[in-house]
Amino acid sequence: MTILVDTGVLLAAANRRDRLHPTAVDWLDSVADTLAVTVPVIIETAWQIEANVTPAAEIELLTSIERGELDRVDLTDADWTRVRELVAGYDDLTLGTVDASIIAVAERLHVTTIATFNQRDFRVVRPAHVDAFALVPTVGGTGDRP
Repeated sequence: MTILVDTGVLLAAANRRDRLHPTAVDWLDSVADTLAVTVPVIIETAWQIEANVTPAAEIELLTSIERGELDRVDLTDADWTRVRELVAGYDDLTLGTVDASIIAVAERLHVTTIATFNQRDFRVVRPAHVDAFALVPTVGGTGDRP
């Protein structure tokens, strides 16, 4: 099974000062499934790590992608169309390109589990291929990130 990973989980894992760091690291260390990231997630995560953590942490992210520890998923033309549809369709949610890219790729690859601390967006959006996403890891029973 493939799990698509959102920026928040990767950023928390990279930042020892993040209150969700232990949760992210423990979950990433325990998961046996294939972990995949969309290219927009890679870019957003690298930018956030560069701005808020250290260059060494950014290098670790890039190394994990280079080694295949995180599978990189490029967006197709159809994915970009779906991203636009999702951003437009959920404009009141301010879904954003990065989260919409995860949903579009999940729909194309029939992925049902998303690793995220962003419960709000991924619970509200109705994917085309499943009633709702399974969201991991959970924090305090909800997984909500302030």
